Amino acid sequence: MQGNKRPKVSIVIPTYNERDNLEELFERISRAMDGEGYEFEIIVVDDDSPDETWKKAMELAGRYPVKVIRRTDEKGLSSAVIRGFREASGDVFVVMDADLQHPPEKIPELVRAIENGADVAIASRYVPGGGVENWYWYRKLISKGAIMIGRLALPRIRGVKDPVSGFFALSREVVENVELNPIGFKILMEILIKGNYRKVVEVPFKFGLRKAGESKLGGKTILSYIKHVYRLMRWSGELDRLVKFSIVGLSGILVNEGFLWLFVHLGLSKYVANVPATELAILNNFLWNDLWTFRDLRTAPLWRRLLSFHIAALMGALVQWAIYVPLVYLGLHYLIANLIGIGVSFIIRFLFNRNVTWG
Repeated sequence: MQGNKRPKVSIVIPTYNERDNLEELFERISRAMDGEGYEFEIIVVDDDSPDETWKKAMELAGRYPVKVIRRTDEKGLSSAVIRGFREASGDVFVVMDADLQHPPEKIPELVRAIENGADVAIASRYVPGGGVENWYWYRKLISKGAIMIGRLALPRIRGVKDPVSGFFALSREVVENVELNPIGFKILMEILIKGNYRKVVEVPFKFGLRKAGESKLGGKTILSYIKHVYRLMRWSGELDRLVKFSIVGLSGILVNEGFLWLFVHLGLSKYVANVPATELAILNNFLWNDLWTFRDLRTAPLWRRLLSFHIAALMGALVQWAIYVPLVYLGLHYLIANLIGIGVSFIIRFLFNRNVTWG
């Protein structure tokens, strides 16, 4: 934002079968924005709703500054938001749903955060003061699980408490000349990975009850989210990094298994032999990960990286040992038991190293 000029705000609302919510939604947006003196426009991008949401929006355009885009040959939330961005004339873009679970009264607060220096302002359910109303336990579990997966898989968003929020504001520059994926599921996550920004602010809000229409949460939605995270991992290079870490890990398995076999045949106990074999594998893995997998992320001193890598390895080893010992005790061959333990501890070690050792 430049000078003291108030920004023009473009409010992008993707819709599908939200006809019954529009009048209240537009009225509340108008009161909130007029009360703060903002110039604004409402851009409704409707995917040819059977309930003729687009038609209702056109009728209301006589009373409110509404632009209606009716799409008959394309569907999807992300592509609708991207289309809205292309049609927007404002300095600040706001994205929200039409179901009234996103309170329009929060829009000025989001815009003020942009005016005060934020590039992205997120209406967040998971910062102090935020929350959800009357969700079933499984809905909360799905939401928290989705956020955990995203933050672990995509380190750039690990500091954001609610990267899957559908209610947020951003300056136009964040998405200018940025190629967003129209088949993505959570458009905010896409923007946070690909966008041009420095500062993100989260504004608490209460996620309300749906007034009309139907929730879009379902099995296909969850699957789409997982596919989206996978695509963003590929785009950001995190998937390549995981593959490299896996290759290094395979070399470590050979070192571990080979020395375990050697030490056992030299007379050490099957339980004791696992300790030096594991340490040799740790040193092997650190060397190759430092030179190859995380070469571009080497900012901490060598001794600190090595210490942190050992902590990660210790965490993984504890898991590995907790699996190895009972399986050997139950009669499973010690090499197979060791292999199972390594596999289970792999994901723990990768996440710790990506976010801490070379974070």
